[in-house]
Amino acid sequence: MARKKKGPGLFQFSLRGLDTNLLVVVFFVMVFGFIMIYSASYYTAGLSKAFNNDSMYLLKNQVIFSMIGVVAMLVVSCINYHFWSHFVIPGYLVCVVLVLLLNVPSVAVTVKGATRWLRFGSIQFQVAEPIKLIMIVFMATWIVAGRQRLKSWASMLWMVLPSAIISAMILKFSNNMSTAAILLGTAVFMIYVVHPEQWKFIVCALITAAAVAGVLYYVKNLDAAQMQENFRLVRIRAWLVPYEYEQDKAFQSLQGLYAIGSGGLWGKGLGNSIQKLGKIPEPYNDYIFAIICEELGIFGAGLIILLFIYLLYRVYTISQTAEDLLGRMLSIGVMSHIALQVVLNLMVVTGLFPTTGVTLPFFSYGGTATVFLLMEIGLVLSVNKYSVKKRMEMERRGGYYVS
Repeated sequence: MARKKKGPGLFQFSLRGLDTNLLVVVFFVMVFGFIMIYSASYYTAGLSKAFNNDSMYLLKNQVIFSMIGVVAMLVVSCINYHFWSHFVIPGYLVCVVLVLLLNVPSVAVTVKGATRWLRFGSIQFQVAEPIKLIMIVFMATWIVAGRQRLKSWASMLWMVLPSAIISAMILKFSNNMSTAAILLGTAVFMIYVVHPEQWKFIVCALITAAAVAGVLYYVKNLDAAQMQENFRLVRIRAWLVPYEYEQDKAFQSLQGLYAIGSGGLWGKGLGNSIQKLGKIPEPYNDYIFAIICEELGIFGAGLIILLFIYLLYRVYTISQTAEDLLGRMLSIGVMSHIALQVVLNLMVVTGLFPTTGVTLPFFSYGGTATVFLLMEIGLVLSVNKYSVKKRMEMERRGGYYVS
């Protein structure tokens, strides 16, 4: 009797089936990011005792965390992505616990007035990063389980509720509006992709946009006494009328715009930024794109944008060839997260959005963000890998594969 052939199992410890185009663009962006992190940080790190007066301190840390992230990415890519859907409820509870731990002084870490980190012994990480990954898996599984109920606008709102709860908790306990917006935006886009005919979602978005415009107009006409030191209102007003706050709230954004404007078409040359020499605080973080524009000009900035577009295109392509709806939703979730974060960062740096703590993926310095972002890429690679294996198995059996 002939032995029955098995389909793709839980573990496939092989690099075969990985999307090489996605891998190449990810590694290219990472190396580009290393170069820019060193260029943006060597002056600050060399003068800071916190960095041991080592100009390569931040670069070395970023490389170490990137290597950890690459290993994690490859491990995740070898695990059948269906495996993670069995742990979404515990994962959601982990998200809730992580946010609540920000209120525990013994483990919560406050940096520059923001409590967004947890420390357990020698391990410190930013709470938002694992939550982004967990919520992508949760929402993908949640949508697959409830896709038959997505028949009305009300049911779509019900589907977005779990993500809205986590977003609200993050906003309340850590004042991290950017992460809350990214989580909610990713969930909304994932749900909308399943049923794009729900045009009421678009109407809701337009009404929300109109309400935001009204709030902006109201804030712009408030005086200092009326704002009563509300830091969010002050930040919005500093964005609307930056020169009233050029020595305070709008200092960083204005310096970023000066850096962008002075770069011209080709830039001043790699390493020749002036604004990173004490003008832009922590130029290797949120505002690294301004340093890129100053040193590499419009050409360098355009190249980075094209790299991100191609990366997102590869993830989208994988989503369209996925084995099932779960694979599609996971890929769409990762694509939405990266796209939202890139767009928000570029809008902040170019003055199109109020200053908020959103980083540029693979370019801004950050170990936790890099590791979990690479794990997200690993999920997408797993979707492609197991979809390819499923198609090959169906072809060997003489059947037809319908994605």
